Amino acid sequence: MNAVVLVSVVIPCFNVRAYVGATLDSLLAQDEPAWEALVIDDGSTDGTSDHVARYCDGRIRLIRQANQGVSAARNRGLAEARGASLLFLDGDDWLAPDALSRLLRSLRGHPNAVAAYGAFCFVAEDAASTPPVQVVRCKTGPFPEGDIIERLLVENLFANGGHLLIRANAAASLGGFRSDLRFGEDWEYWCRLALGGDIAVVPGSTPLLYVRQRSSGAYLRMATDPDSFLPCTEAIFGNPELRRRFTPPRLSRLRARTLAENGWIVGREAIRHGKVAEGRHSLRRSWLQNPSAKRAALLAIAYCLPLLPSRWIGPFRPYGGQ
Repeated sequence: MNAVVLVSVVIPCFNVRAYVGATLDSLLAQDEPAWEALVIDDGSTDGTSDHVARYCDGRIRLIRQANQGVSAARNRGLAEARGASLLFLDGDDWLAPDALSRLLRSLRGHPNAVAAYGAFCFVAEDAASTPPVQVVRCKTGPFPEGDIIERLLVENLFANGGHLLIRANAAASLGGFRSDLRFGEDWEYWCRLALGGDIAVVPGSTPLLYVRQRSSGAYLRMATDPDSFLPCTEAIFGNPELRRRFTPPRLSRLRARTLAENGWIVGREAIRHGKVAEGRHSLRRSWLQNPSAKRAALLAIAYCLPLLPSRWIGPFRPYGGQ
């Protein structure tokens, strides 16, 4: 293949045979054709590779490796990529048909930006990718743009890499994803990326990405455990570039806000998993550490859940629509 590749789409896969077809079909439906897909099968045992191998489009490359984890799979894709930009798409999610063209347009319009991102939606585990898509929840902005490192230190602003297009030269300067981190490895990578330059935002509220909320996903498994956040938080705040960028008092305040935000996530996810008392305790402690009017209202909702209609419970909606 000698055609110009504008976007290298890196797709790490592990036992996603039931979903990866929708992922690849969404690439084939893109209105921007100058892409390549690097499907990294990270030791699947469910026939994922066999399913991917059925696709005869020359832009799709299947690479098999022994199971090493998602970071190693993404890094393998980085090493193989030939495109001018990179997008990390999970093997169970899918893109809107105009996702790549909109992301590319935003990067072209912001020549000093290292990446661009935009709106996305969460969908149920068994959601069909054909319209009309039944969404659980959408994030449509407004999103922070430009120098977003302070916001990104406090919370991971991205669902994953599927709605974030990165310039290949910026990625080359970062090194890879850290394979020693089992949770939050993408957040640590995005923070390094944001330290290197501005992040642009794709205009509009139409989603670029549909994120499947799977019960076996790492986020759902680990986000209720406060200890899951500690290694990635230490890795993020251990970056020497942060100490050059921020004064010690400022960095200490940011870290305190981050720990409070992590606690809020733990509480929210505990409630969504049915651990209501435990979740309320984490939410209350988080609010005391970093109070705000919005979080006070959400905390009140958390304590009134049995009395409220489902349409009012927002971020505390149980997984699976229970």
